[in-house]
Amino acid sequence: MKDFMHVPLNGESYTASDIKALIMENNVRFIKLQFVDINGQVKNMSVPAEHIDKILANEIMLDGSSIKGFRNIETSDMYFYPDMNTFQILPWQERDGMRSARLICDIHNADGTPFEGCPRCNLKRIMAEADKMGFSMNMGPEAEFFLFNRDKDGNITTQTQDSAGYYDVGPDDLGENVRSDIVACLQEMGFDIEASHHEVADGQHEIDFKYSDILTTADNVVTFKMAVKAIATQHNLHATFMPKPIYGINGSGMHCNISLFSDGKNAFYDPDTEYQLSDTAKYAVGGLLKNIKSITAILNPTVNSYKRLVPGYEAPVYLAWSLANRSALLRVPAKRGNATRVELRSPDPACNPYLAFATILEACLDGVRNKIEPPAPVESNIYKLSDKERKKQKIDSLPGSLKEALYYLDKSLIANAALGQHIMHEFVTAKEHEWDEFRTYVSQWELDKYLARY
Repeated sequence: MKDFMHVPLNGESYTASDIKALIMENNVRFIKLQFVDINGQVKNMSVPAEHIDKILANEIMLDGSSIKGFRNIETSDMYFYPDMNTFQILPWQERDGMRSARLICDIHNADGTPFEGCPRCNLKRIMAEADKMGFSMNMGPEAEFFLFNRDKDGNITTQTQDSAGYYDVGPDDLGENVRSDIVACLQEMGFDIEASHHEVADGQHEIDFKYSDILTTADNVVTFKMAVKAIATQHNLHATFMPKPIYGINGSGMHCNISLFSDGKNAFYDPDTEYQLSDTAKYAVGGLLKNIKSITAILNPTVNSYKRLVPGYEAPVYLAWSLANRSALLRVPAKRGNATRVELRSPDPACNPYLAFATILEACLDGVRNKIEPPAPVESNIYKLSDKERKKQKIDSLPGSLKEALYYLDKSLIANAALGQHIMHEFVTAKEHEWDEFRTYVSQWELDKYLARY
């Protein structure tokens, strides 16, 4: 018999009998059938636990026309296909001794085929392509977040919970107890937590969990964000993964530690080469550098994302790679062997992890297929180079706005391959509308700057 508190999210498989037993043992009243929309927002349908047989037989339907980016009203019937290995009790949802559990679901069409607009199904499709080439990808994300106070009426403010800094301790770091409760909650759900600490900016925090395959990691990112928000609320705080909530201080990133594996071994490691990096690793770096501008709209999907991606706030904006230099977009941390990895530093935690990981994988595979050689690593501080010096070294920059990023995305063959026509069309359409809303909005800055002067 499996105990939900001791089975990691990527552990051995559950059976229907296991799930039914856990429902009984843990007084589970409701099953939340979870999925994400194209923006990565978590959606769910709550079903009484007595209908678990219908749930596991893929008989529960949803209206796809009500989910942005899914189906039109003429073809709206869709089905939940739960992944039994994602069954988890939700520790923060307990009432009168009764609990709720969740199952993460793929969304399928009425004929039983995977829905091409389901971000999770799409990621599986790209993983299958990698498998045909003999590769799987592991991912270790580092998602940062802010904790903000609420006012006396419970409304969200932008007042940070503390004014502590990087690795500070209490009493300056007022987030210690919140982070401890978040870590305990995640461990109860099977996460292998590696570290937690205060980040650079006021009220900013990071909790790191162990890498896994990209599907499990995408599921984990979604679960992580839910848990962080839920536990913060219990402390009368608001947790946000907005990339740049406060002007003048660092924004929140989600650095992604990437490695390709083949036959159970790290395909990035070669002890007999320069830097102990294999050709596969170098080609993956080449593929990422070649394609990063084309997938930036996926990795940094909001108008606000590009207020983080500016020089001076530790956010990487320059297209280069290095061994230790944190001013480069891509960095190869010192560990070798099975821990050999490439850290992509531009993504932010507002991204849809299923779409982000699909595009990252496709970019790496493009590099491997076409043997794309990266330029020489850059070990100098790129932030301190002049425009002329960067131009001389052929160091390009990331897109400077969502509009520019969408331009590169829309014409990218790699992005189209990674997302498919449906997701590509719906994503670009939604984000162009978001950009139009932003560019026509009259901000307080404009009023302060121009109202009296003109």
